[in-house]
Amino acid sequence: MMLDRKGNNPLLAIKFFGEGIRWLGNSKLRKFVVIPVLVNLVLYAVAFALGYLYLGDMIDRLIPDWLQWLRWILWPLFFIGFFIGGFFTFTVLANLIASPFYGMLSAATLGIAAGESATVMEVPWLRVVKAELRRAAYLGVRAILLVIISIIPGINVIAPLLWALFGAWGMALEYLAYPLENAGILFSEQRKLIGSVRWGALSFGGLAAAGLAVPIVNIVVAPAAVIGATLYLREIEKK
Repeated sequence: MMLDRKGNNPLLAIKFFGEGIRWLGNSKLRKFVVIPVLVNLVLYAVAFALGYLYLGDMIDRLIPDWLQWLRWILWPLFFIGFFIGGFFTFTVLANLIASPFYGMLSAATLGIAAGESATVMEVPWLRVVKAELRRAAYLGVRAILLVIISIIPGINVIAPLLWALFGAWGMALEYLAYPLENAGILFSEQRKLIGSVRWGALSFGGLAAAGLAVPIVNIVVAPAAVIGATLYLREIEKK
């Protein structure tokens, strides 16, 4: 597979991300969207509930009565930390569990876009999970390097920009992978292909990352990104 250079256009990537959101209402895709959304919803609710109970218990045990005013500081920090931490841990875990369904969603999207029935190609579950773990390892190593950069005085001034780029690139690799895996393209080649349209991919991944950082909205961002990525790749693939 080769990708057309027009895929580098950020506006094209943004357009197809919007198409992914619009296609969430497609009745032919509904059964492929429902399960990933439920997975996201359950994980999000469990993580939030456990975090809420843990912090409440910790505050009750550690903060004396005369420092109760600290609750007004700690609770907002909890919510901020939950959504920032959730961006990485929640997204990785949710995508790992829902990855087989995302592959089917991508295949169904491609079939509908081609004017065919929503035929779903069965991708071996173990192969899908292995691909997810390879991506997680690739991103994890780079995240550790960014953490180190973030605590080095002087250099850490550029850390926010690097984290933003890292998030956008990671989400591009994540969601563009599903249609590529359905085409039989493995992770090492995926990186080269996505790198050939880097600016478009970063724009697409940046929108996905921003959406995943928004509470409630992030529950439907992942399936929308899978649909949008499939349509985007279909548009820029050289026939």
